[in-house]
Amino acid sequence: MMMMALSKFGILLFGFVLLISSNGVQGSHKVYPELQNLEATYGATQKTGYHFQPPKHWSNGPMYYKGLYHLFYQYNPKGAVWGNIVWAHSVSKDLINWEALEPAIYPSKWFDINGCWSGSATVLHNGPIIFYTGIDPHQREVQNYAVPANSSDPYLREWIKPDDNPFVNPGPGVNASAFRDPTTAWRVDGHWKTVIGSRRKHRGIAYLYRSRDFKKWVKAPHPLYSVAGTGMWECPDFFPVARSGQDGLDTSTVGPDVKHVFKVSLDLTRYEVYTVGSYDRKKDRYIPDKGSVDGWGGLRYDYGNFYASKSFFDPSTKRRILWGWSNESDTSEQDKMKGWAGIQLIPRKLWLSPCGRQVMQWPVVELETLRGNNVQISNQKLHKGDHVEIKGITAEQADVDVTFSFSSLKKAEPFDPKWDNLTAQDVCAERGSKFQGGIGPFGLLTLASQNLEEYTPVFFRIFKTPTKHVVLFCSDARSSSLGQKLYKPSFAGFIHNVDLADKKLSLRSLIDHSVVESFGEGGRIAISSRVYPTLAVHGQAHLFVFNNGSETVTVENLNAWSMNKPVMNTPVRV
Repeated sequence: MMMMALSKFGILLFGFVLLISSNGVQGSHKVYPELQNLEATYGATQKTGYHFQPPKHWSNGPMYYKGLYHLFYQYNPKGAVWGNIVWAHSVSKDLINWEALEPAIYPSKWFDINGCWSGSATVLHNGPIIFYTGIDPHQREVQNYAVPANSSDPYLREWIKPDDNPFVNPGPGVNASAFRDPTTAWRVDGHWKTVIGSRRKHRGIAYLYRSRDFKKWVKAPHPLYSVAGTGMWECPDFFPVARSGQDGLDTSTVGPDVKHVFKVSLDLTRYEVYTVGSYDRKKDRYIPDKGSVDGWGGLRYDYGNFYASKSFFDPSTKRRILWGWSNESDTSEQDKMKGWAGIQLIPRKLWLSPCGRQVMQWPVVELETLRGNNVQISNQKLHKGDHVEIKGITAEQADVDVTFSFSSLKKAEPFDPKWDNLTAQDVCAERGSKFQGGIGPFGLLTLASQNLEEYTPVFFRIFKTPTKHVVLFCSDARSSSLGQKLYKPSFAGFIHNVDLADKKLSLRSLIDHSVVESFGEGGRIAISSRVYPTLAVHGQAHLFVFNNGSETVTVENLNAWSMNKPVMNTPVRV
């Protein structure tokens, strides 16, 4: 399990991981002739158009240096399965168009002979240093570092793994098979600090290590943070956020106008959770704010298919940028048939919400350079049962931004007290897009076939309790495909701190063949779904706005764009 977990959630160099896995889809050829010869076209049909992918095979990571964004990711150059992993390396000037370089790291020394796994990068005054987890001959997880052979080269083509590695061994009392994913380092009061994910029995732990010279690292007497009952913590991330405004902060920033975010990827659930709190620099401890929910029930960056994320500070634009990875929802046999596996989601700008209790996130503005043909709708009434097609764009590769409004909250459904013990995902499964409500469900039907045999609805639904209104946000894949052997969940989350005084809700969805990446209420919540339609492909995908509530909903403003393809991993020309 350790090797699988590491393989799937691989390299987080300064920002993200990436994987792809998919299966062949088996449908009823007698009922739907379109499914014939599906296996021959499945890989091309489901491959994303504007999300980061290697040209083929299995993959999984960013840093800004000398005018270029660097992505290092785990990649199998010999097949769309796990194994034979190297650290592939791509560069970009805008986070959207990518060029490929030679692999940066591969197992070659005793301290990483059994694998080069996850890590981070820290940019020092004399160049970047990569921290990464290696597997030694005894199958122990040890922490290593690598440096560029020529730090003046903006492309960082060649990396060296010095012989004084590893810089951190597990040591007494540390689980050597659960000790991985060092974070970006920060510097406070003359010491560098980094955190490494681990567990002790069922307790998730973020071990803290300190160094004065960035070479000799000593374990602190206590973790930065730990929580009982949460299991293995993978891919920890710890960074400052400004109390006001949307500018990002360098990872070493501290002070009265700063809060901190602590995020972990939970190996037991494959979810990510985070809290907002404060960093006690004297005691080297992280303290979540009062009322922050820890563990499985806590806040998540994304309530869908999203894991192993990493943020980094972009000094060129003063943004903190978040990258997340999305695996496939089908089988390894289908991965082999397609010839590729795994995607990186669109990078997101991240900042603290005005209420200070959660983070906001939004696709980086550079994505808008890919926008092509545009369709606009305004003041479109949607009565109960209506679904209206948005024509004039390429519906399987699109960017849609829409604001819905309604005249009253009186028809909101009562929130069933039994749901207090359920997750939002459970509520969405019980009250999906077909279940008529009061205010909602309303939203988008994405990647839909003409007669709605297939569609992925992304929608809102409003409930009322004795003291407040509750907004449910869903991306429900259960009707997404006629294919078999697919994981088709009803992903969902409750939108926190939403203000319904103006009786409006906004939605943005990035639709890209096999991914629907959606943001509710300006980035208060996000859900990414992996879906594999069999009919809504090859120009046969459709996009609708819909309402299945008794309260009439108005599409106040809608903008939809066909999305062009970026440059994706062509060999770098230098």
